[in-house]
Amino acid sequence: MTSDPLPISDTLHASGDAFTLRRARPDDVEALVRLIAADSLRAAEFGFTDADLASYARAFQAIDADPAQLLVIVERDGGEPAGTMQLTFIPGLSRGGATRLQIEAVRVADDLRGRGVGSAMIRWALDHARERGARLVQLTSDARRDDAHRFYERLGFEASHVGFKLYV
Repeated sequence: MTSDPLPISDTLHASGDAFTLRRARPDDVEALVRLIAADSLRAAEFGFTDADLASYARAFQAIDADPAQLLVIVERDGGEPAGTMQLTFIPGLSRGGATRLQIEAVRVADDLRGRGVGSAMIRWALDHARERGARLVQLTSDARRDDAHRFYERLGFEASHVGFKLYV
């Protein structure tokens, strides 16, 4: 398990409902992968054979062992996944030696979108970034996700850079 000194368990409130946000555990991996795979832009990337699940389990182990990483799950009452996101703290020499928080793989269950769950998750991540001493929070969003771009802008994010990717 990670050596993160902060206890990672909290309650989020959205649309009058309470959700539990906590550090993901190994037994959450399949549910989280299914939540991420439900994304229509990424569905083709995901498989669920035994070999696929073993690969996801190895990835989870690497994430969980790294104190710069935090994979969270947000649960509805009863434990059903409502959302997830991965937080990565990146120390750097730029910006006066500032630590950055990179937010990745933000997903909210389809039936909960537009109900404030995603906003509550991002606000929690921003608070966590401050607690860990980060001075900048960054994220990327697929260029085709106009709704997501509006969502992040409503939360105060600015589209300030152009991102590039190269698969190797």
